[in-house]
Amino acid sequence: MTTQTATPLSSVGSFLTGAGRILVILLIILVAFSLLRFDSFVSGANIRNIGMAASILLVMAVGATFVIATGGVDLSVGAVLVFSGVIAAKVMAVMGAEGWGASFVGILVACLAGTAWGVLNGFLVAKAKIPALVATLGTMGAAQGLSWIIAGEDLKDVPMELGDTVGVGDFLGVPMLVLIAALVTVVGGIWLRSTRFGRHTLAIGSNVTASREMGIPIARHLISVYALAGGLAGLAGILSLARYGSTTISGHATDNLSVIAAVVIGGTSLFGGRASVFLTAVGVLIPASLENGLIMVGLNTFWRDVMVGVVLIVAVYLDQMGRSQRR
Repeated sequence: MTTQTATPLSSVGSFLTGAGRILVILLIILVAFSLLRFDSFVSGANIRNIGMAASILLVMAVGATFVIATGGVDLSVGAVLVFSGVIAAKVMAVMGAEGWGASFVGILVACLAGTAWGVLNGFLVAKAKIPALVATLGTMGAAQGLSWIIAGEDLKDVPMELGDTVGVGDFLGVPMLVLIAALVTVVGGIWLRSTRFGRHTLAIGSNVTASREMGIPIARHLISVYALAGGLAGLAGILSLARYGSTTISGHATDNLSVIAAVVIGGTSLFGGRASVFLTAVGVLIPASLENGLIMVGLNTFWRDVMVGVVLIVAVYLDQMGRSQRR
């Protein structure tokens, strides 16, 4: 009988594939930009901006964590955000685009529109047996195209109450967007870790055959998971509309990359079965901080996509390396 002794290299590898990895990456980014532009980057106003930018991504990333935990992927979240915002803006315009009545209807319509796309994604994956990558790539194109067809141009029909309270308002000094994202994160984290729904989600990602033999309704559960992701993308759509006062149809082309990167960097395995909503919340700060910092130092923000892409590849490689060591 032989025993394996952990080497310093394996210990470092284990640390870098866990929570430590994401904290190290985030710390490096924050320290680098703080040294380059301390007064601007570390200011209270800039920290607020980073938090507000990260909040919209975080709402989508919570749903994406559930999807990726099943071993799936959803590339449509950015397009669903845009579509939901367009539909909400159209409905609120019909209602006069003013008052809390129109605002509440807009919020409901956005969430329902996003959920509808999520149900479609789930049906294509679970019932039609189309690979998630292909199914959500198709719905991404459809949602983006329909947004342009319906809107024709960016819409700005946002009630003042919605924009002032949710978009740029705060409570006890904390932006409402940050509070909403924090609430979604706490509920999502507890739901994933402490409920039957969450346990079934992780079980399907770990071994779909064993989950089926345990009596878990795989198809129904997958549809529910994708519906959850779609609904949260819809919520992100109305939050984006409230913050920017416009549907910003062309401004979310790389949201899917940022969301998936945040989830994977946060320790959720692309192969399913392991996930953490709370670490996803930390992972979201990476693309948000990168974009903000690059603006501060005067570099093109397209470098953010390059850096996020590199970090995503490294995170997946470390995840694969960790899986190989556990076998």
